[in-house]
Amino acid sequence: MGKKGGRRHLKRKPAPAFWPIHRKEAVWTVKPNAGPHPISRCIPLTLVLREVLGVAKTRSEAKTIIHEGKVLVDGKAQREELFPTGLMDVVSIPDVDKSYRVLPYEKGLIFHPIGKDEALFKLCRIEGKKVLNKGNIQLNLHDGRNVLVKVRDPNKSEEDVFDTLDTLKISLPNQEISGHLRFSEGAPALVISGENAGRYGKIVAVEQRPSQKRKNSLVTIEDERGNRFQTTVDYVFVIGDKQPYISLLEAS
Repeated sequence: MGKKGGRRHLKRKPAPAFWPIHRKEAVWTVKPNAGPHPISRCIPLTLVLREVLGVAKTRSEAKTIIHEGKVLVDGKAQREELFPTGLMDVVSIPDVDKSYRVLPYEKGLIFHPIGKDEALFKLCRIEGKKVLNKGNIQLNLHDGRNVLVKVRDPNKSEEDVFDTLDTLKISLPNQEISGHLRFSEGAPALVISGENAGRYGKIVAVEQRPSQKRKNSLVTIEDERGNRFQTTVDYVFVIGDKQPYISLLEAS
């Protein structure tokens, strides 16, 4: 018999370690649907409401809240209870007037409370780009979306200003580009994975090796206390121009 694809169920023991669930309380847990974030870097919306935010006591309550459209993800009502919420997603619950941004920290992901003004935009990293017909440029972002940028001549640098690993500021809920942050020295950045996940500071230096892939190069970052540390380019997420555009967790 042919293979039918991935399993629809997930046991608690192999679930991502940062999920706030009791490993021995039961055998099974919910499995996120396919979506913008991989299972290793997301939390299903049901667990967000029940285990993280505490607005529901049971899965049934969480399911009802979600199906009634009372939870917004990136400014739009999300009625899929197993939707995978991940890095930089903005989760809002208008009935209780609260919004959260998904940020990385040393153990995985955390839902950081944010104000109304900050809930009106999202930051997305450019993972890839492609020049299409008629001079249009397609930008592939970290959350799975593709953004089409129309330019007259993509071969002119003054028109094609986007590069991989740059960050776009996306307005919510209309999902339009409202800002462009370059990956460059001096820019504030957040480490999204690895041993330094959750740490942030300004980019001091970027290693240049012609024979090495850019994403494997080392980046030196200096935090608010003057401490310097290194990580790979692939783990660095630019979050501002001169100052961070988003509020962050207090440095430990």
